Amino acid sequence: MSGKSRARLGVISTPHGEIETPAFIPVATRATVRTLSQDEVETVGSQALICNTYHLKIAPGDKLIHKSGGLHTFMQWKKPLMTDSGGFQVYSLGFGKDHGLGKFLKKPNERKVEKDMQPVNMRITEDGAHFLSPIDGEKMFLGPKESIRIQENLGADIMYAFDECISPLANKEYVRLSLEKTHRWAHQCLDAKRSNKQALYGIVQGGSHRDLREESARVIGAMEFDGFGIGGEYGYDAHG
Repeated sequence: MSGKSRARLGVISTPHGEIETPAFIPVATRATVRTLSQDEVETVGSQALICNTYHLKIAPGDKLIHKSGGLHTFMQWKKPLMTDSGGFQVYSLGFGKDHGLGKFLKKPNERKVEKDMQPVNMRITEDGAHFLSPIDGEKMFLGPKESIRIQENLGADIMYAFDECISPLANKEYVRLSLEKTHRWAHQCLDAKRSNKQALYGIVQGGSHRDLREESARVIGAMEFDGFGIGGEYGYDAHG
């Protein structure tokens, strides 16, 4: 722990080794880091990689990866692996795509996403997200239980709870309702977890609202997760 601030060093222990924190974790969306070979990823000193649950479900499929021995064998990667929940893709392919936004507003804007609004090409319900496969148009569904099942098939060392990543255009009422849903989903993720070899991290949401962030930190922090992440949108980026 720093004597000047709340910054600190740490170590995350996993079945495939340790991660010294703080750390930069490269994104291997489809089980590979774009433009880099596995040898190059090793050479730059990457301690761990994070893969994308949504994209790996779409192709080649979590069941195929499970049959191959899991992500570590599939990728020929011996160090720690993480998988996200797919929650961000629900946003990026929904409201994010509708409004051309990521997690930051590029300029001040009026909040447009209000209670009961739905993305154009996706339907978000209490159970999860209904959408069409970008490959063949097949109807698909991703919710907390499904996300955990897929992540357990993938077999990464660290999994993340399924959450709703909200748009930076969402008004506070939408954010609050979404936050409550994310908290309910967090309980469902914990109940769905079967693997004792994989850690499950909870996600703190709340958008750019400090009171909601603090509320979410208290609620998620009281659950029996193995670790925690900070997710969602981060408001206006003055340098965007």
